[in-house]
Amino acid sequence: MARVCEVCGKGVRSGRTIVRHGMPKKKGGIGLHTTGITNRRFLPNLHKVRVVENGGVVRRTVCAACIKAGKVAKA
Repeated sequence: MARVCEVCGKGVRSGRTIVRHGMPKKKGGIGLHTTGITNRRFLPNLHKVRVVENGGVVRRTVCAACIKAGKVAKA
């Protein structure tokens, strides 16, 4: 199953987690230092929903934003 919303096309985005150590300068330290950067993925909030389409009921993979916005009619 592809992690993509079938209504709006929202999919997986990439990003990074940044690990910082040390005490900030405004707290009296010498500043924060980056000690590690790791790639990560931001996954969309997908749900399998029964949707009314063309008079019939179909199962679709839809993101939570489309469900809240009312872009699909739930069966």
